[in-house]
Amino acid sequence: MPMSPRYPLLLVDASGYLFRAYHALPKLTAAQGEPTGALVGVLNMLRRLINEHRPEYIGVVFDAGGRGFRHELYPAYKANRPPPPDDLRAQIAPLLAIIQAMGLPLLQVPGVEADDVIGTLATQAADQGLATLIATSDKDLAQLVDERITLVDTLGNTWLDPAGVQTKFGVPPERMVDYLVLTGDTSDNIPGVPGCGPKTAAKWLAEYGDLEGVMRHAAAIKGKVGESLRTALTQLPLSRELVTIRRDVPLALRPQDLHPIPPDVDSLRAWYERLELKRLLATLDGPASHPAVSAGKGEEQQAISTNYDLILTDHELAVWLKRLQEAPLIALDTETTGLNSMQAELVGLSFAIAPGQAAYLPLAHAYLGAPEQLDRGLVLARLKPLLEDPNRPKVGHHLKYDMNILARYGIALQGVAHDSMVASYVLESTGRHDLDSLAKRYLGHNTIRFEEVAGKGAEQLCFDQVPIERAGPYAAEDADITLRLHQVFAERLQAIPPLETLYRTIEMPLVPVLSRMERAGVLIDCRLLAEQSAELAQRLAALESEAQRVAGRPFNLGSTKQIAELLFGDMGLKPVSKTPKGQPSTSEEVLEQLALTGHELPRLILEHRTLAKLKSTYTEKLPRMVDPHTGRVHTSYHQAVTATGRLSSSDPNLQNIPIRTEEGRRIRRAFIAPAGYRLLAADYSQIELRIMAHLSGDERLLAAFAAGQDIHRATAAEIWGITPETVTPEQRRLAKTINFGLIYGMSAFGLARQLGMERGLAQAYVGRYFERYPGVKAFMERIRERARAQGYVETLFGRRLYLPEIAARNPNQRAAAERAAINAPMQGTAADIIKRAMIALDAWSERERPPVKLIMQVHDELVLEVAEEAIAEAQAQVRAAMESAASLAVPLVVDIGLGANWDDAH
Repeated sequence: MPMSPRYPLLLVDASGYLFRAYHALPKLTAAQGEPTGALVGVLNMLRRLINEHRPEYIGVVFDAGGRGFRHELYPAYKANRPPPPDDLRAQIAPLLAIIQAMGLPLLQVPGVEADDVIGTLATQAADQGLATLIATSDKDLAQLVDERITLVDTLGNTWLDPAGVQTKFGVPPERMVDYLVLTGDTSDNIPGVPGCGPKTAAKWLAEYGDLEGVMRHAAAIKGKVGESLRTALTQLPLSRELVTIRRDVPLALRPQDLHPIPPDVDSLRAWYERLELKRLLATLDGPASHPAVSAGKGEEQQAISTNYDLILTDHELAVWLKRLQEAPLIALDTETTGLNSMQAELVGLSFAIAPGQAAYLPLAHAYLGAPEQLDRGLVLARLKPLLEDPNRPKVGHHLKYDMNILARYGIALQGVAHDSMVASYVLESTGRHDLDSLAKRYLGHNTIRFEEVAGKGAEQLCFDQVPIERAGPYAAEDADITLRLHQVFAERLQAIPPLETLYRTIEMPLVPVLSRMERAGVLIDCRLLAEQSAELAQRLAALESEAQRVAGRPFNLGSTKQIAELLFGDMGLKPVSKTPKGQPSTSEEVLEQLALTGHELPRLILEHRTLAKLKSTYTEKLPRMVDPHTGRVHTSYHQAVTATGRLSSSDPNLQNIPIRTEEGRRIRRAFIAPAGYRLLAADYSQIELRIMAHLSGDERLLAAFAAGQDIHRATAAEIWGITPETVTPEQRRLAKTINFGLIYGMSAFGLARQLGMERGLAQAYVGRYFERYPGVKAFMERIRERARAQGYVETLFGRRLYLPEIAARNPNQRAAAERAAINAPMQGTAADIIKRAMIALDAWSERERPPVKLIMQVHDELVLEVAEEAIAEAQAQVRAAMESAASLAVPLVVDIGLGANWDDAH
């Protein structure tokens, strides 16, 4: 099965870990008196990181020591930091030597601190589209976090993405520099504002926007801390320079240069023997894993008994066919030439019938000198009755991919009983569900990784070029581990009946439904997209010309630096927010705010950005995604990604195709029905609000839905104390924002920001809402209490979202968990309901075989391709399936539309 790292680049703040390990771990020494405690801690951490994440690139970064630019700016920088203890300093040289012997790229740049090296490499990687994981416990590095850069602290097992930074520190990543300036850093001797702790800093930044806002309002801040702020004003710009991580330092290596190399085993053995590192020494002789990635302390490799066969002859195939026919459950996995299940070729199959009893059947390894293999067509013909027998249960890991591959060879896999990826997701949606991670977590086993048999990066082999002697154990192990994980998960699911029912009645029946949807695909009008792309190019050119005319000089509309110089330099506009580097931001949010104040140039730049993104992401890209064999676009649906149970999709991401703009609707017009067919779009109406009415039991909400009222108009009438007929469009808009905002646990502060009004007025609206809908308020209190009591919340169908931070001492973390507790039952129940509807529709389609195909699922909407003569039947079946997918205290309402294209069907 295809595997790829979630984070291609791993950067390790090794100096920070070394100091933490020294102070946190026992002071171990070898017989000759050499200290080893901190060294062992760092090596165990490195092996654990690599073992869990298997990055394509890695940089282990140490401080080189000496003076840098911060010392030049501020001679007292780090002046109060004592020199490292002798027994710590003695471990540095051996540690560096061992890391290099492990084959890991080691970075020490004279005159440049490790944070700046990490910041530069992570930024370069992000600019190239590479996701980066930074292993660190240094809060300063939180300023680097964005959609492509994540922090992990392995000692505390804490992760910081943008939402995590907001939760932990009370400010988003782009405000972390301001936060650090205000709080200061005693370990680096960076002055802040005396008396300003984390809570005060977060409060000031929330109230005044950024550091400049805090400084402008210094006179209004009362008390001793206000006096301290006013005294520190002249020092704060310097502190900003000191805490800001450089992202542009000149480096000899780029992210793509950080490939690990094979370890020097002899050198490692010599070091491990000298330092008496017996656990590490044992890993060099173990057959299961690379010395650089073997298990660390507390994560010992679990020996598993295996008997893996290689099937190369008719006799061997006959033996295994008999074993498969007698097995109570067959674990199945395919090996292919790529990730795209619509185009990848089948290279081999692996099977497992009991723990440790597995085999690999190579069918299309084509490298020079490959042994003779059985004919693929003849083998598949012999396997077809077994694979298509619904009474012979099968288990796989991400079995949908294997179903798609086999379908291309004329095999309709039946008996799809279990999927270890889906089971893991049902048990704990927020965890990692790849086979390697699950094997380590639940079996204590380090699997053979894809990169170990096929190589890495540009030199990675296609699987049909992997030598069979290496491919066999890897492939057979996949099937074996899948079967073992199934046994673990089956026991755990049986212990929690609601989750077992969810797995058995919703998630597993959905697997073949999604497989059929992916293979069906959707027809695209490439000519229409090409026309729109050409028109967008003309509009972009016109916008560029007009923007340069308004600016009074040429500039690059794709350069944020030039835009910032123009807006905040030449034009003298007031910056709205800053980038992590402390420069004025030109984000879409900033441009929107500037445009709202009447400035024409930000509006032109914003419009140019929006159209450029549509052109590059949709009108140009979608035609390139048309499958050459089917003439259709085939998205991939992901069943085990979101925390709440919703499906997601990629290549293309259907959920992100815009619908509210004319340009976005034109893109949807390019999703078309073939001749003689129509697209049928069926969308649940306000399903999450209906679920709220059901769960809360609020009398007014129930009555409004029962009467078929416009719920946003009804809410507006309740809040303003007027009749629904007199509600204005603006009042309805505000009520809609309040309805959905409260579902997502939005505070009055957040509501005020979204509505563009004073916080007090927003608080008043929230107060009126809860006065009129007391059942909603009571439900929210109940769900918070339940979450605190049991650590999770549930959907109507028993799906769980675990909330480990619901009892956190940090109020921001606790508040975020409480918001999730309120929203997850509604969003998750909506996801369960539409999945039930999809299963019912697919069952009707498979049973009756009408000329109808379910081809897309987007949020609360299903899209079907329907022959014109079957429209009436399809409408009736779709409405019945969707409206009966759950029994709520209010009716489920479905809006159905028809059209020659997706837009017309709305």
